[in-house]
Amino acid sequence: MRPSRIRSIDRRTFVQRAGAAGLTVAAGLGGILSARRAPARARPTTIHLLQWIDFIPEADVELERQLAAYTRQTGTGVRLERVDANTLPARIVRATEARRGPDVVLMLHNWPHLYRDSLADLEDLCEWKARDQDGYYPAAAAAARAGSRWLALPYGVVPFLIAYRRSWFADVGASEPPRTLDEYRQIGARLKKRGRPVGQALSHTFGDAPAWTYPILWAFGGAEVDASGGRVLLDSRATLESVKWMTAFWTEACDETGVRWDDSDNNRAFHRGKIGATLNGASIYVVAKRSAAPDRAPIYFAAKRRPEWIRDERGAPMFEDISHFPIPAGVVPTPGSPAVFSHAVLGYSPNQQAARELLRWLHGREQFGRWLGAAGGYNVGATRIWERDPLWERIDPPLRPFRTAARASRMFGYAGPPNALAGEVYAKSIVTDMYARAVQGVPPADAVRWAARQLAQIYGR
Repeated sequence: MRPSRIRSIDRRTFVQRAGAAGLTVAAGLGGILSARRAPARARPTTIHLLQWIDFIPEADVELERQLAAYTRQTGTGVRLERVDANTLPARIVRATEARRGPDVVLMLHNWPHLYRDSLADLEDLCEWKARDQDGYYPAAAAAARAGSRWLALPYGVVPFLIAYRRSWFADVGASEPPRTLDEYRQIGARLKKRGRPVGQALSHTFGDAPAWTYPILWAFGGAEVDASGGRVLLDSRATLESVKWMTAFWTEACDETGVRWDDSDNNRAFHRGKIGATLNGASIYVVAKRSAAPDRAPIYFAAKRRPEWIRDERGAPMFEDISHFPIPAGVVPTPGSPAVFSHAVLGYSPNQQAARELLRWLHGREQFGRWLGAAGGYNVGATRIWERDPLWERIDPPLRPFRTAARASRMFGYAGPPNALAGEVYAKSIVTDMYARAVQGVPPADAVRWAARQLAQIYGR
């Protein structure tokens, strides 16, 4: 993943008080698009779409192709602007404060809750997609819906699994992936003794660090708040045990410089043979395989240094030695914390109907299916229908665990609602910092109490 740091933005800045109700999608849209001609009414010249820069370059190429096709078919132009994911929050805040900017924004995690008063209601689109595509994964729906109100249209889910070197695990006696966190700690300790540690970001990143720390909290039975969101539960025996495990795991098994890593450092370290395992999306494998072609290489390598192949220490293509397994079970089975994506229409946009039409087209089966294929298994879709896509029969076996990985996933804020308060805790990296403080020498009990106080300030209790 790319380098950057997510800013800690106060909830009062995130949540804008002004917003406008959205217009409904015009009747007959499906017929208009299938006929490949624009309706007779006047259309806006351009829809401004703000989107992240994908970690699979081919997915961005496919999106550009689709938008160009949409313009040809409908006469509506689309201005695609792509920025690093960590830049998106500041861009959204500026736009909502000024009430001008992009018409449609790609949002991550539960960001729609942070900006809910500035977003158009998308109930019509969300209900259409749920009916058409076999319903949403729970985490995707939770990220985009507040109560009965749909704040954004769920787009995709990027599950996180542990990428590992099969031969290196076998060298330390692990012919099969570990089933428990304690087994993983033992394997990691043997790897580290051979100079092949586990590599994890434990810093202020939007993806890798929280995708690791939240599941570790849950694996020991820990929770941020109760089911109502009315009482902070973080200061518990379960949380303390998770911090003690992380502290031991970090010292015994990990590259301890991970406290300074960004979202690309683990990808880079893995491809350079510096680490033996890391929690990540499918991009490590996909990029390693696609780099085998002379014109393909990891996006984070400088142009003059791009290798034609990502090779292992024997000179063989590294992707042939990579596979994946889910975070092993702790005291309880461990759900994942995926990166969830959705498209939101800004309430200030004068082009809301045209924006909705664009989203219905992009999220439809034909276009999304093509985009899913271009992503090569990195994104699994927000709806269950894509588990049955033919892609998974063609894809390499090491990527097939991603097919159903979104089923066992959870949005942060557990056990309460994934609302703006949970989003603020995430944005301020409080859960990750609890573990980072402990691995850097703060007594685990003190790290837990510090984090619980931070949550109490945010939740007001």
